[in-house]
Amino acid sequence: MPVFATLGGLLSAAVTILAVILYFYMGIKVGQMRGRHDIKAPAISGHPEFERAFRVQQNTLESLPIFFALLWLATIYFHALAWLPALIGLAWVIGRALYMRGYMDAPEKRELGFGIAAACQILLLLLAIYGLVATWMAVNAA
Repeated sequence: MPVFATLGGLLSAAVTILAVILYFYMGIKVGQMRGRHDIKAPAISGHPEFERAFRVQQNTLESLPIFFALLWLATIYFHALAWLPALIGLAWVIGRALYMRGYMDAPEKRELGFGIAAACQILLLLLAIYGLVATWMAVNAA
């Protein structure tokens, strides 16, 4: 059965969609702040509220490729607890939402959300490495 049709794959697909929805929401917030503070594209500076919204979106955009790669590598190769990569991925999405909320309030309040998301990426990396090594050893033992 393809990994995408397993419980772990389906859960990771749902988390992927949640992450994309959160990113779209961040983009909407940037657009709202542009309108509220009359900041015309392509300007990326102006009112601090706009700049915070822009930085939240850009920082998340920078993190998404790493997150998606690690989420799916862990989903494909880590089989011990097939639901664990998706659970960690969900925690990443929550961490990014907390990051957004904190940063929009005051930049120094972003640390909790950033820390949660960073820890989740490290955990996904470890699961991906463990799963890849275990799969490599199983393939070479045959």
